[in-house]
This record gives sequence, structure tokens and C-alpha cells, in this order.
Amino acid sequence: MFDQIPTEVYLIVTTVGAFVMGLLAMIIRSKAAKKPASVKKIILPPFFMSTGALMFIFPVFRVAPMQIVEALAVGILFSTILIWTSKFEIRDGDIYLKQSKAFVFILFGLLLVRVIGKVVLSSSIDVGELGGMFWILAFGMLWPWRLTMLWQYKKLATKNKSAAPT
Repeated sequence: MFDQIPTEVYLIVTTVGAFVMGLLAMIIRSKAAKKPASVKKIILPPFFMSTGALMFIFPVFRVAPMQIVEALAVGILFSTILIWTSKFEIRDGDIYLKQSKAFVFILFGLLLVRVIGKVVLSSSIDVGELGGMFWILAFGMLWPWRLTMLWQYKKLATKNKSAAPT
């Protein structure tokens, strides 16, 4: 059934999907900054995303070991930009994620780089394999970013407790 759909259609659908997901991430991030952060809010997204690894059950999504290394390396590189823009602050005794004006532009820029990479690479790498690589890239970007956020949050929470009146 899926063999009859042209590769270009997959490329267009997944590209539009990537932009929609990016837009959704920006909206969620903006709303999240208005509520206090918590350990649960920081660590759950990577666990939810990890269910996507089930795609590798299907041979069409499997990637070569070197492609895994490449995708992870790019993801980790991209995570440094997200780490740079994610800082916490204490407001009214609670810890909030600071609103960064640059975050929206950086997220959009990373999304644009990913889409351009996808379009360029789709001519030489199978669409399913490319989907697997981009999932690995996103996963490699999310985990270091969230672990760093967790470390920053816990550090600030400890400082906040020591500063609280007894």
C-alpha cells in the first residue's frame, strides 16, 4: 500500500508535519514559562518521545551504525543551542523557566536546518531511513537539553530552599 505513494509525497507530508510540531513546541514552551517548572515537567517529554523508538521494529526505519553516530552527534550539537537559551529563575518562591526572546528564533532556525537537511538528504537516503535518522537526531537533542535543565532546576531548587525563611 505505502509502496505506491511517491517519495515526494512522504517528503512534503513529513516536512509539513515537522513545521507543525515546531510551531506546537513554540506554543507549549511559551505557555510553560507562565507556570512554575517541576522535575516531572522536565523529565517526562524525553520519556514520552522514547516510545518513538518502536519505529525501528520496522526495517524501513532502521539505520546503519555510522548514521546513528552522525545523527546523535548533530542532535547533541543542536542541544547545546537549546541549553544556552534555557535558564531558570525564582519568582514568588517558585522556579520558572525564563522566557527567552531568542528561543523562538533558535527553535525555528533549528527546524529550518533540519528541513533543509531532510530535503537535501532525501535524494540519497531512503525516506524511512531518513525518518529514523531524524528521530535519533531529535532524541539526541532532547536528552542532553532536558538533563541539563534538570541539573539547573535542582541546583536552583536547593538554593531556593536554603534561602527560604525557616
